[in-house]
Amino acid sequence: MFSFFLVAVCKMTTITSSRGNTEVVSARRTESHDVSDIIGLFNYFTEAVFGRIDVMYLLEKSNLALTLCNEKNEVIGHAAFLDYPNWNVTDQSDWESFLRENYINNKCTPLNTLFMHLFVAKEDYAAGCSQEIFRRAFITVPELHFILLFIPADENLEPDMGNVFEKMMTAPGSVVDKNFTLLVCPRHWYHPQLYIRKARLEDYEDLMPIWTRQSETLKETYSEYFRADLLECQDEENQAVVCEKDGAVAELPLDDVGNKDFRASAVPLLETEQTGFHPVYRGASNAFCISLFFIDKKHESRSLDFLHYVFKLFPDKDFCVILVPHHVPEFHLIQSFVRVVPSCTSKLGHELYVFHRAGLLKSLNVRKATTNDILGVETLIKTLSLNESILNDLKIFTVARRDPDGTPVQAFIAEVLDQIVGISVIRDEMDIEYIRSHYNIEDFIHFNHHQQEEHGHLYHFVLNPIFCHYTKHFLKEILRLAHKSSLYYPIYPQYVEGTFQNPCAHSLTSALHYMVPVRPRRQIVYPLEELGINAPSEQVSKDQLSYSLNHVNRKLVLASKVSINTRIVVVGASDVGISFLETLIFCPHLKFNNLTLISIHGLPGKDLQGSEHRRFLINSHCFNDEDYAQMSLCSWVNVVVGKMTGINRAAKYVVVSKEKEIPYDYLVLCTGQKYQVVSPTGADISKLPTNTEVLSKRPHIYTGKVPSNHFTLNDDQDCLKAMHWLKENVVNSEGNVIVYGNTIDIYTTVETLLSLGIDGSRIHLVQPPLSSNVTCLNNNEIESAVQEALSKAGVSVYYDSILAQWNEGDDPDLITCAAFTTNRKPLKLQCSAFFSFAYRTVDYETFKAINDACLVFDGRLVIDNEFRTNDVSIRAAGPLTKYSRRYCVGEWTHSNFNSKEVGCELAASMLNLFDPTRQPFSKPPEGTDRFIPIYKSCIIKGGVLPGGYNYLHISKPEIPACSDLELAPCDHGMEIITGEARHGNYFRMRTNKHGMVESITCFSKEPFPVSNYICLYGQHERLLNDLYYRWNEGQITDLYSYFREPWSMAIYHDRFIDLKKELRQILMSEQVPGLPPAAEPPPEDPEEQSPCPPPLREPVLRYLRRHRYHLPMYAPARTAGAAPPPTAVPAGRE
Repeated sequence: MFSFFLVAVCKMTTITSSRGNTEVVSARRTESHDVSDIIGLFNYFTEAVFGRIDVMYLLEKSNLALTLCNEKNEVIGHAAFLDYPNWNVTDQSDWESFLRENYINNKCTPLNTLFMHLFVAKEDYAAGCSQEIFRRAFITVPELHFILLFIPADENLEPDMGNVFEKMMTAPGSVVDKNFTLLVCPRHWYHPQLYIRKARLEDYEDLMPIWTRQSETLKETYSEYFRADLLECQDEENQAVVCEKDGAVAELPLDDVGNKDFRASAVPLLETEQTGFHPVYRGASNAFCISLFFIDKKHESRSLDFLHYVFKLFPDKDFCVILVPHHVPEFHLIQSFVRVVPSCTSKLGHELYVFHRAGLLKSLNVRKATTNDILGVETLIKTLSLNESILNDLKIFTVARRDPDGTPVQAFIAEVLDQIVGISVIRDEMDIEYIRSHYNIEDFIHFNHHQQEEHGHLYHFVLNPIFCHYTKHFLKEILRLAHKSSLYYPIYPQYVEGTFQNPCAHSLTSALHYMVPVRPRRQIVYPLEELGINAPSEQVSKDQLSYSLNHVNRKLVLASKVSINTRIVVVGASDVGISFLETLIFCPHLKFNNLTLISIHGLPGKDLQGSEHRRFLINSHCFNDEDYAQMSLCSWVNVVVGKMTGINRAAKYVVVSKEKEIPYDYLVLCTGQKYQVVSPTGADISKLPTNTEVLSKRPHIYTGKVPSNHFTLNDDQDCLKAMHWLKENVVNSEGNVIVYGNTIDIYTTVETLLSLGIDGSRIHLVQPPLSSNVTCLNNNEIESAVQEALSKAGVSVYYDSILAQWNEGDDPDLITCAAFTTNRKPLKLQCSAFFSFAYRTVDYETFKAINDACLVFDGRLVIDNEFRTNDVSIRAAGPLTKYSRRYCVGEWTHSNFNSKEVGCELAASMLNLFDPTRQPFSKPPEGTDRFIPIYKSCIIKGGVLPGGYNYLHISKPEIPACSDLELAPCDHGMEIITGEARHGNYFRMRTNKHGMVESITCFSKEPFPVSNYICLYGQHERLLNDLYYRWNEGQITDLYSYFREPWSMAIYHDRFIDLKKELRQILMSEQVPGLPPAAEPPPEDPEEQSPCPPPLREPVLRYLRRHRYHLPMYAPARTAGAAPPPTAVPAGRE
């Protein structure tokens, strides 16, 4: 299982055993692979004190689980904490009243209390381990003040732990102490509340040692003299505060915001302009500002102690604000503040955080809603767009407790001082099998340890922003009171237009940033008719509207994400750019607050799914509408609609459409290359010139006004615009359509024109001379079939033709005719619409912005092997770029690789800058800095070609070469072809000399499962059911039907790669026995007769059992004692 919310390993601490021995230890979050080590620490006291424990189950339900490791990374201590009692003394939703009735001087609340359900430690180290774990628990959960432990009344803790807890006194008349004793460990034993007072000038010397340990950013911003002035020049509006414990440990200078330029923090006095999003503020300021804050790291968990005191210094102020540089990580103090989301164009070099004095209240109470709460909820949500939906669901709960279809509904209220400040509505998750099969939810939970009714569906979550730092507590209480272990929140796609698309406006819950986005799983395309009764259940195979899934569970609810405020601006919604953003937002332990995408048409995937205009261009199959819906980028990324027209490297901002200025800390350029409007050569066709007489065959970009009926298609929006224009102006008229170019897009465009009802006799396909002997289809048989289809449709095709003129050589508003030079006489065609695919390069305005910014441009933007340009703050990737000449890589560029993989690698290279959990890389061997990265994913091209042929070509990353050459099998592997292109059943598969699939070409009249065939790339032929053997034996006559057979389904499964890795590790780690020599008699044991040795067979069977909901077509393994099958045999196949 994937464990990710790991606490960064803290500073090593030395603990001492009862015998005087010492161990140097560090604390971290417990991971699933620790289970066996934890069980190894069990002793007599473990079962006596905690009962019989299933450790894996306990870890699944723990709110906090910490493990101590020594320098050898050996587990020497562990503790698990939950938010309800460790023995079944009362219901988990009612323990607060139980303690109140049975114990005196009880200050425990669900907000400040956890119960210890398990503690184990290495022999003689129980006291030291428990103290260190408790210390770390109080640091990890700042709101935690009490750790409680119920033990049987007739049992005692280990002798070493006598001083770790104290006994809570029972109330008079209580009988609970006859069965159990309640022990408590208070926070102040480890982190006592700090004494806060006004600073004095003599504190300067005490503060110096703390100051020297602060970050370089803080030291560079504030000099030593500045701090001395803060202490000396205090008045009513400028004050300094220190906290101390045996001497000063922190300083907090304060300023009245009224004398600063921070008046925007006077939140209650807000008046919004009618013309835009920018607010205007009226009246006196009601906020003060923290201008400097630093504290000894040992005491940073008590940072909030400051605020109680400083709000007393400013009794007329309601808000405390603090400005933090973008690149400074969030520290303990501001984790309780509300981050104010800046506008995309804000050039303020800091993040603004706000805290309201009411946020200091600790009386937040979460309970089930009642009918009496409806009026208070109406007041809370009256300004929300979904207020009616929330109220309706609340009324369903108060009246019937379930929907009309029987689905249980629960509603919860958060209140402070009897005022409602939050509401949440959940339902039982009724579609959990679909979620399990379509999303990687098992990255976060072990499904077998969660009951069906423990999964909840979050419908509404509203919490007053003043108390948003209690969001995690609200979620934790919902899980406890509802008896749930997991919550799921879907975001469905919304097709909205806008110059600025605010990520906060899309989400319906303010808890989104406290949940984790769940990656979708690649799905098998099942041949349902062939599988029959062996097909997966409808819950798994059904089609439904795709959505982005967000998740939280008991383990995650107290885990903190690392907030990254660095401003990352991505230019271009290309496959590379989208892949880069996808990788960042799906990092579950990181929260990127300032991601911005600059794109001409905004985010892709906004149109209705299955739109016919998508057929104009060839498909890279990197992303589709379903992928965009399952990412929900608009929930995490600010989108600026426009075109990059300038880069100011000194001031670090991008100019968009010559108007807006978007600031950045890191700029990522992924604009790619685009089809350009080609300038006619201007040759005078009246003089009957030929191509050889044209001065320059190299195309030039047209810089005049583009005619209204000239189209260059580069994305879905361009295609949609062309589609609408054609339907209005061409489809029902008589004019010709000219398609000019020699890329594969000319064929998909011609087929789309034919599908619109434009007669083939009106379509003219004009191809300029090829620059090499490699054609766009690179397959003679397919090219012949396409040419035959064009001829049958009546489409005229012209070869080796160069555009000479539009109309009579003037710059036209509308192209009425086009003239071309050829190798013989000129060609002149009437024209109603002109599609140009002749020249693809870097867009001129993009080039100008790059060139004016003095970034090195050598035909393309020059980068190194870490995606860096000559400016360390600017990265680039994709077809826009080329490698520096010092790498001597010739024609190899990112154009030769899979764009999705390039985007992932770009993100990985930048995550090293932000992710504190990443281990620093060791210095690479000398000379390797001159190597470029190796990319392994396949290149994919797919679309519909003339004649209605479905086309797919999958190949390895390579520089294009003619694929029809005869290659020696000993050097280049084997080629298998079934069917014929002209019959529409052509399937070609090539393997390399090692038997690995490196090329697949499909050309079929019938649709086929593209995603399945992509999984075949890179597989060994033996994994494909002994492909070579069956082909040579004549058993394969149709590869389409062969790869629809039940045996192949496991290869299409998204976890198949994990099985391959496991088998490879087994093969490399031990001697796997092979078959006995032929001279020896076969063994009598049927298991030994199996061609698959047990070390390899068991992982395969385990894989099939684990994923049986996806792979029911495989026969289950036989029961113990019976001879197991040599492999898991597909049901119904001999």
